[in-house]
Amino acid sequence: MASLGNIPQRDNSKQFDIVETYNRFLYEDSEITMPVAAIEALIELLVQSNADTVYEFLDLVKTQSDYLKSRIPNSISLSAGTDLFQRYMISSMKPTSTGDFETVRQHLLSNGRLFVSRAKAARERIAAYGRHFVRDGSVVLTHGGSRVVGTLLGKAAEASKTGGNVRFRVIYVMNEAQSAESKAVVSLLRAKGVPVATISEGAVGYAMGKVDLVIVGAEGVVENGGIISRLGTYQIALLAKAAGKPFYVAAESHKFVRLYPLGQYDLGIDQQVIEFQTEDSKELTNDERTFADRTPTDEYFGNMDSPKPNSAVDAVDFTPPALVSALITESGVLTPSAVSEELISVWY
Repeated sequence: MASLGNIPQRDNSKQFDIVETYNRFLYEDSEITMPVAAIEALIELLVQSNADTVYEFLDLVKTQSDYLKSRIPNSISLSAGTDLFQRYMISSMKPTSTGDFETVRQHLLSNGRLFVSRAKAARERIAAYGRHFVRDGSVVLTHGGSRVVGTLLGKAAEASKTGGNVRFRVIYVMNEAQSAESKAVVSLLRAKGVPVATISEGAVGYAMGKVDLVIVGAEGVVENGGIISRLGTYQIALLAKAAGKPFYVAAESHKFVRLYPLGQYDLGIDQQVIEFQTEDSKELTNDERTFADRTPTDEYFGNMDSPKPNSAVDAVDFTPPALVSALITESGVLTPSAVSEELISVWY
């Protein structure tokens, strides 16, 4: 059984740390997703490992995948990628006539890199499918900073510039906890000539009357076709359903995860979004405590900014399949019920 944590390299010059390598990939490439970063880290692990048999090779992948997931607070998206990668590695194995393990090892590494290249290319294929949902004169509402959605809307904008007749506008729901990410997405779309309006999360219901469709990304697509995505997605889906507006999800198939949540609190992660307290948080400044204890006046507001509410950074919620109109993947457009069939075809 492979040990957890550090793994000796083939030249034994230093120890390999799967968590450090995973974080390095995320830091060096702002466009890489969590599942792909995890798979890249696993491939680097295999390159540097001392495994001498196929069993040791695959056991090392499983053990280190489990260790990596245990060290990441929200490992849902990461789990989807590592689990699918392990399955892909097993299914890609072929018997060799020589029985030479090094040949098998190189074959597995080659297929692992092929898996990564396909995963990275998925975003462009999704954009090619999804841009047709954005029609002339439509208003698209989105949030969450999804790279896939950003690419999709960018493709739709480029099609308009190159002679197409698609002119659309975007309403972007700003996330205060991820303001830098939100502003970057808005700036990118505006640079492509797309008119973008920004609203707060509390204004979604007000804006829904002007919206033609909602497109969001996902951190994970679960077995029943529901999605796990940035906190606030569920309430947007509820409002879209009530207003009769289509709610589309753009997500790569390597985010399909073998998970069947029964509700918001059955995701297998501890988010601490709702915390009841009888005292002010220690993070409150003296000015913020003063603000909470007194009746605000116009003069007071003029001299001091109101305190920011405590935001759950990186928290997620679950949107059930009944609220999802369709899933846009690199394999095409799927209904939520088709997700289980896709998972069955991969795993069984």
